[in-house]
Parts: sequence; C-alpha cells; structure tokens
Amino acid sequence: MEGSPGGRVALCVARFYEELADKLESGARAALSEAGIEDVDRFDVLGAFELPVAAKYAGECGRYAAVVCLGAVIRGETDHYEYVCREASRGIQDVQLQTGVPCGFGVLTVDTMAQALERVTGGAKRDTGRHAAEAALAALRIKRALA
Repeated sequence: MEGSPGGRVALCVARFYEELADKLESGARAALSEAGIEDVDRFDVLGAFELPVAAKYAGECGRYAAVVCLGAVIRGETDHYEYVCREASRGIQDVQLQTGVPCGFGVLTVDTMAQALERVTGGAKRDTGRHAAEAALAALRIKRALA
C-alpha cells in the first residue's frame, strides 16, 4: 500500500466473547495486511477491562509501532457495563497519550449480541476490527510525518 506506515503491530484481544474476538481480529489483520504489515503479534486477555494494561505493556516495550485493542462489552442487567466501557476506553486513550504509540480502539460497546455481530467482519453495519487497525495506522502516519 502506498504510504504504508510499516513496523510491527500488537493486537491486544479480549477473548471473553470468543466469536466476536475472532471476527474483530480477522478484520484488523485484513486491514494490516492490506497496508503491507505482516509482522503482527497477538496478546490475549480475558476481558475489555484488561485491555489497557496489555496495551501499556506493548506500548512501553519498544517493539511496536502501533497497538490495536479489540474486544466487546455487551450490556447486562447491572452497572458493570458502564464501568468496563468507561475504564477500557479511558485506559486505552491514556496508553497512547502516555507512550506516544498509537492505539486503535476496537472495543464494541453494544446492548445485544446481534448488534455486536453487525459490527464485525461479515456484519451488516461495519467492521470495527478493520476500523480500529486503520485508525491506529492513520495516527502512526501522522506521527511519522511530524517526526
């Protein structure tokens, strides 16, 4: 791809919803491959709440040009959803601001599994994994242009 940012990319994947995690990862890997990036490492965590710390480890280690965080939080009957969504998004944003390593936010925050399936590879709405990888690569291009 012209203007490919190159470099190694870390995928931090919350595996709580296995089917969604696989589809999110598929979308992200497709976007990275189309950008000419094949050097991709995956790090699994249980849930979206653990994504920020995995992203921080990846961002601080010096091996990755970008990090893509993937996962899903589906609303339940308690306030748990609000806390997990808020802290996952805040934490991932903090990582990229503190480390300077772009982090793509590919965490679905939906009410139902049906809504989630519409927002992954093969879904009718969008491919959140793909968009998260594209967002991280776009930020990386800006970082390199300004370096």
